[in-house]
Amino acid sequence: MSLSMYAASVPVFRRHLANLAAVLAKAAAWCAERSIDEQALLQSRLYPDMFTLLKQVQVATDFARGGGARLAGQEPPREAGGEQSFADLVARVERSIAYLETLSAADIDGSEDRQISYQLGRFPIDMKGQPYLLDFVLPNFFFHWTTAYDLLRHNGLAIGKGDFIGRG
Repeated sequence: MSLSMYAASVPVFRRHLANLAAVLAKAAAWCAERSIDEQALLQSRLYPDMFTLLKQVQVATDFARGGGARLAGQEPPREAGGEQSFADLVARVERSIAYLETLSAADIDGSEDRQISYQLGRFPIDMKGQPYLLDFVLPNFFFHWTTAYDLLRHNGLAIGKGDFIGRG
């Protein structure tokens, strides 16, 4: 049996977004327990030219929502941004999960050869569905989710591989 485009996308995004929301909630509790200003973590970055933790989470959710929507032949829902707390980021992640839950296998399966074309900032994206998912969306989603995880771990949050991968 082959792996469907739906199975390779929406369930993967939903699972990892749920893991991201749990890690962000853990970070909020950790900051509260230690009287740490959340902004110290939310504005942290691994290197000056990299995105902040806040932006890493925003971009990860954008790739999950946008990837699912475009594979389904839909325009992705826009997020206004403006998140200023872990609670705001958790809500953003939860909205992304809720949107992905509206997409069905019937919406996405068969999108391997669907032409995906749009402008990402100053970069034109123009590729077929399967390479779009496997070579662009999934790597970008995991890059930003991993970087968010790394920023929190680097700053002292007691999380591990189980928090990233999930428990099943």
